[in-house]
Amino acid sequence: MQAFLSPGSLVTVAGAVLTVIGSVAYVTDSPNISLAGVFYGVPILLGGLALKSSELPPAERLTPAAQLRELRQLPESEPLRKLLADVTRWRYGQKAHLESSLEALKLWDEDSPPQLLAVEELNHGGGYGLRLTIDYQGVPFQRWQDRQDRLGRFFGPGLSADLQQAGPGRLQLSLLPATSSDPSPSDPPLAAPVP
Repeated sequence: MQAFLSPGSLVTVAGAVLTVIGSVAYVTDSPNISLAGVFYGVPILLGGLALKSSELPPAERLTPAAQLRELRQLPESEPLRKLLADVTRWRYGQKAHLESSLEALKLWDEDSPPQLLAVEELNHGGGYGLRLTIDYQGVPFQRWQDRQDRLGRFFGPGLSADLQQAGPGRLQLSLLPATSSDPSPSDPPLAAPVP
């Protein structure tokens, strides 16, 4: 059902309907309807087919939209809220979700790019987090691990990244807010108590 409601599908169906109506009107000698139907229907149909050929469906959203709404709306959740909105919409002309981000992080393979499969919202110690399930394909898991520290910082301030292997060729990337118990790399070491 989701694939049928994509913008590319809706434009294709609208173009097909106009073309059929115009063709039927032409056969039944209704020139006013046939002219508009054919002249508008065929280009709309071709435009819809072009959209369908470059369509990238949204990642599966595992958490219902109503759940965690309060956490999602917090000001500090804005980077992850934007990321969620970006990966749960239809994309056109891209090979994968987060294409430019993965290229900047050097986690991209042109022939076999990583594919985002699902996204799940998390409550992490009262903070808002996301867990992305990725089929990493041509990018080895070791390369993801090498960039783990940078992944959290890349997607927003105060975020840390947690990587877990989720089966052959799959990983789960959790983007979590740093809690007060998580040591920050910039925090100085704790001094020994004075006797």
